[in-house]
Amino acid sequence: MSEVKISAETRTEFGKGGARRTRRAGKVPAVLYGHGEKPQHIALPAREFAAAIRHGGLNQIFAIDIVGGATTLALAKAIQRDPIKDTFEHVDLLIVKRGEKVTVDVRVQLIGDAARGTLVVTENNTLSITAEALHLPDHLEVSIEGLEAGSRVTAADVTLPRGTELAADPELVIVAISVSPSAEQLEGAEAPTEAEGAEEQPAEAAAQG
Repeated sequence: MSEVKISAETRTEFGKGGARRTRRAGKVPAVLYGHGEKPQHIALPAREFAAAIRHGGLNQIFAIDIVGGATTLALAKAIQRDPIKDTFEHVDLLIVKRGEKVTVDVRVQLIGDAARGTLVVTENNTLSITAEALHLPDHLEVSIEGLEAGSRVTAADVTLPRGTELAADPELVIVAISVSPSAEQLEGAEAPTEAEGAEEQPAEAAAQG
């Protein structure tokens, strides 16, 4: 994943009031930190930041060009959103270096269809991996094609891109396949019990007599 260039301004106002004024100005309050550097309070253009996250995902790497300063590579380590407005409230940006490996949670995408009459239960929709900062995958594909009821896909079963290492517990369950409730009901309706079969025989014999 290549970095996205984005401009930033140094913030001089802090606290809730300052953050509200920053957001009203069409910017997102952020803190840039890491690698022993003193934390910098900055403001990012809201539209550009939102577009980058939509296109590259939560693990998008930014090349932040701070007015009057140097360009810094950073990863959005924590993002606060407004659940009602669906806007960005605040961002914590972690400084990264080229060639450096970082550990992040990556979205899991299921592909294929499980066997007929099964129910697919997603236990975890992200997986923790370690990879070079500028080569983080946008998502990880997990195939469930043809899997029968009782099957499970664990973290160890996921095929990782080259240069990527698993950081999660290998036994972590990503998806489990079970029998669909509707399939169980249908099976029960189609298979009469021995008792039901025994009750039907005398009635047929009486009819023949």
